[in-house]
Amino acid sequence: MPTKTPHPTAPRPSQPPPLREIRKVLIANRGEIALRVIRACRELGLRTVAVYSTVDEHALHVRFADEAVCIGPGPSSQSYLNIKNIIAAAELTGADAVHPGYGFLSERAEFAEIVQKCKLTFIGPDPVHMRVMGDKVTARQTMERSGVPVLPGTGVLTSAAHAVAEAERIGLPVILKASAGGGGRGMKIVRDIKLLPQTLQTAQVEALKAFGNGDMYIERYVQSPRHVEVQVVADQHGNANHLLERECSVQRRHQKVLEEAPCSVLSESLRREMCAAAVQAAKAIGYHSLGTIEFLLDGDRFYFMEMNTRVQVEHCVTEMITGVDLVQEQIRLATGEPLGHLMREFRPRGHAIECRINAEDPIKFIPQPGTISALHFPGGYGVRVDSHMYQGITVPPFYDSMLAKLIVHAPDRQQAIRRMQRALGECVIEGIQTNIPLHRWLLKQPAFISGKYDTHFLEASLDPEAVRAEADAEVQG
Repeated sequence: MPTKTPHPTAPRPSQPPPLREIRKVLIANRGEIALRVIRACRELGLRTVAVYSTVDEHALHVRFADEAVCIGPGPSSQSYLNIKNIIAAAELTGADAVHPGYGFLSERAEFAEIVQKCKLTFIGPDPVHMRVMGDKVTARQTMERSGVPVLPGTGVLTSAAHAVAEAERIGLPVILKASAGGGGRGMKIVRDIKLLPQTLQTAQVEALKAFGNGDMYIERYVQSPRHVEVQVVADQHGNANHLLERECSVQRRHQKVLEEAPCSVLSESLRREMCAAAVQAAKAIGYHSLGTIEFLLDGDRFYFMEMNTRVQVEHCVTEMITGVDLVQEQIRLATGEPLGHLMREFRPRGHAIECRINAEDPIKFIPQPGTISALHFPGGYGVRVDSHMYQGITVPPFYDSMLAKLIVHAPDRQQAIRRMQRALGECVIEGIQTNIPLHRWLLKQPAFISGKYDTHFLEASLDPEAVRAEADAEVQG
């Protein structure tokens, strides 16, 4: 049976709430994003508290924070997802705010509610907004009522017969999606109506295992889309704005590999239309905080896909083309400050590209934990590295495999590509396998260089032998 969906908007106060003072921030996360938040806090004059698992005792976020508290063993279920221990760490250290980063508890509405009930400031949106936009069916319905373009689709499916009837109405191909999901889990494309009942059952099992919720819905499947997302900011005074878009179409199994900003195929008129729709989406629910509205771009038409109610991994490319420190702004918004200087028109300043450097086999994409025996990150004009790695650190098997984000900025896209090629050539990580050879191969592909690619590009054109040759050249070089 379908689950009940929450009311689509949070109560709007009759007058803006008073500003909340933040002096000490606990970061309920680890790795690169924990360091990113610590740096933002330090520049704002705020003290920080790191939490860590036993395997992260020697991690950089533990060393760089003003205080650190161990919250459990290595498995995330016993540490970084342990709400009770995280709240206890906040109370022990006298923290008055909690920043969730991304992943882990960042979009868990019940965590935000507990933080608020403990009289702590949650550096993020209202829990109601997290629930509304976290439930994909409710989010679709809310956006549709608000006039934001959505693909033809359904509510929660009640049976296989219901799914078949809706698929026939929409027209094949269709895609099954998990109402509570994301990251491609529980997502299945259906091109043959006879296979729909069995595919639905398989998708429900996957969704239930991944999210504890097997509710599914259907959307029309777009054959060759691009994944373009818009960064939005909104305050508690009713103001909202956008900070341009990001291109996130280089993906494997619906997981982003490389991002860039701005999108190279958007006309100025289409950019304005898409960014306006993103602001409209944020205002429709009375949103306040940092957020991302994700769209599918199909030619010159775009459709709402989902909203991420947190800071994104790829926020760095937006920072590079706007000059705005998004994490600092997120903290200010949590205190109740108005948008102020962010209520202006933003235009792209050059071009930025981000490569996610992961500890994984570059061909099979299997995580490769281990100890880094040698490490050298690139530098030079227009190069930024966000990482928690250092020589001698052991990459544990319990968490996401991302080691670093390598970001470059240049006056235009072609110069940014050449700068990234140069930076990747300077990057040395020994002792474990990484996906650097994949990125080196990727940036040489004509489809990527021309900007004419879609979300299927990487998987459709991946050449294992060519990537292996890049890995061999890296070793010899």
